[in-house]
Order: sequence, then C-alpha cells, then structure tokens
Amino acid sequence: MIAEEKALADLTAMLSEQKRIALDTEADSLHCYFEKLCLIQISGGGDHVLVDPLASIDLQPLFDTVCSRRLVLHGADYDLRLLRRSGAFEPVDLFDTMIAARLAGKSTLGLASLVKEYFGVELSKASQKANWAIRPLPPQMVEYALNDTRYLFEIADTLEADLHQLGRWEWFAESRDRMIASAREVKERDDSTVWRISGSYALTPRAQAILRILWFWRDSEARAWDRPPFHVIGNEDMLRVAQQMANGGAFSTPRMNGSRRKSFEVVVALAMQIPESEWPKIEKTKRKKITKEQTQRLEALKKTRDIVAKEISLDPSIIAPRAAMEATAADPDCLALMSWQRRLLGLAEATPAKPKNP
Repeated sequence: MIAEEKALADLTAMLSEQKRIALDTEADSLHCYFEKLCLIQISGGGDHVLVDPLASIDLQPLFDTVCSRRLVLHGADYDLRLLRRSGAFEPVDLFDTMIAARLAGKSTLGLASLVKEYFGVELSKASQKANWAIRPLPPQMVEYALNDTRYLFEIADTLEADLHQLGRWEWFAESRDRMIASAREVKERDDSTVWRISGSYALTPRAQAILRILWFWRDSEARAWDRPPFHVIGNEDMLRVAQQMANGGAFSTPRMNGSRRKSFEVVVALAMQIPESEWPKIEKTKRKKITKEQTQRLEALKKTRDIVAKEISLDPSIIAPRAAMEATAADPDCLALMSWQRRLLGLAEATPAKPKNP
C-alpha cells in the first residue's frame, strides 16, 4: 500500500517508463453518504500495487503520468467520475475491456467472467461490498483489489485482436469516446422529483406528501451521520409508513436509536399536518403523438437491426437500443445513434441543425 510521497514518486517514475497502465478504483458508497475515492489499483511494469488516496499525498503527479499513457480499465465510466473528483484526470488513450467485450459479442461482461474464461481462475467476490475506507486493509481485501488489474493487459490484448479481426475497432473507438464524454457530465439533483422512489407512484397524493417529507428527513439524517440513506430507514419502510399514515391507521416505527426515533416522530407529526393544497400533483407526462411516418421508420429500423444482429451474432440492443431508435425515428438527424450504428442500419450520417445565433 503506497501511502507516502516518496513511495508515490518512485511509483510515478516507474510508470512513466511504461507504454500502458492498468487501473481500477474502490470507493465507500455503501458505507458513507459522502462517497470518496478510497483505493487506486495499478498494474504496470510487471508490478501490481495499491495507492491510498486517504493518505496525505498529492495524487496529481500520478494522475498526470498515468493519463499520458494508454490506460486499461474495465467499466471505466464510474472510475473516471470518481477520479475526477480528486484531481484533473483526462486520459489521452483508454482501452475499456467491458466495452470491448460487449462489441466482441461476449455473453457475459463482468471481469470475473472474463478472467474465468481466459485464465480458468475463479475470483472471489467476498469483498465486493466491503468498506474500502478501513485501514489497514485485511489480506483478503488486498488480494481482491490487486486481482482487479492483475489480468487486464492479457484480456485487453485478446479483445483488441478480436475487434480488429471482426472489423469492429472503429465501433470500439467511437463507443469509448462517447462513454468518456458522458462521464464528464455532472448530474444535478432535482429536489422536485428526487424523492420519487420506486413504488411512490402507486401511493395516493396524501401518502406521496408524507413520503416526500420522510425522504428529505432521511436525507438530512444521512448527511449528518455520513451514512447511506438506507442505514437510516429503507425505501420499503418509508413507503409502508407513508401509506399507513395516509390511511389514518397505526404504523410500526422502524428500528432506530432514541434520538433518531424522537426526530422521526416529530417529522411524522408534521407530515400529518400537510394541507391538501401542498400535496404533490400527479402530472401525467404527455408523450408527443407519434406520426404514421415515424411509426413506419421505427418499425423499419427495428426490422433492419434484428436482421443485422442475427447476421453478425450481436445482441440487438448493442446495435441500437430502443430509446435511440425511437429518437432517430422522430428526428433522423439526432445523435442518439453513433456513426457505426447508423451505418449498420443503412442510415446516412446525422447532420444536426446548427444552433441559431442569439
């Protein structure tokens, strides 16, 4: 575990001599409200090491070096988002083995499945939900972490050869670039809808009003405690309490400590006083009416996609997800489909309208 500046500088110097570097990360989202980068796994030059982002070390020199080399990751979207919160992290060349496996037609995409297929090694999943913020890490967690990058170079070599042989390298490059661009997007929380958890739409308006205040109470408690919201109260319990309260019946309070129970009871009392004028409005989303022409385009796209998918033995959803086909049927020049997907479907390159001058 590298947790000192000198050791990190030595690692960075060694990595600067490598053409490619395998990388992975671990966080603590299942154990904290404020998720943080807890571990960076790196393979390069025949070494497999762990870097401790929780130590008082400057990670930017390391980031600058690894980003200047070819990076190999598996399912890089989450890792990129996590790393960018800790510094400037913009790779110049990235090979994502999950994207490659998908386009190569692999039936299972998980790293453990690929390792088993290529190496006959059964990776342990015992530490998947572990708390990566604990120190020191126990041996089984160290081994689990190191295995996340140990096999990536060989997997990447095999998949890259497959993609070239299948003539799908351009597909990979465009798919990877779109993933990297998507990982740069920052999603803002919408407080007007964030409380609408799965199952909330089945509740009555009064029950939804109660659920909404319970959700924000839970969020506040979780923030103060720095624990995931489900540690305070689970979604199913909130839905149950909201419905029981709306029906005027008694409800059983979920297990909580004394101070939180009192706070919960105060919120429950307030929730019962919410006037009908402040109940959430059930707004039905009006979908744009699909024209006959659009319907015909969608059916034609689906038919072509399914034929192509069968011919090249690829999952149809990889060639064109339904949402992307619907968007393209409504606007043939939208960018929902990538260029390689459009070519497979016999579509011309998209020419989106230029933005109007203000």
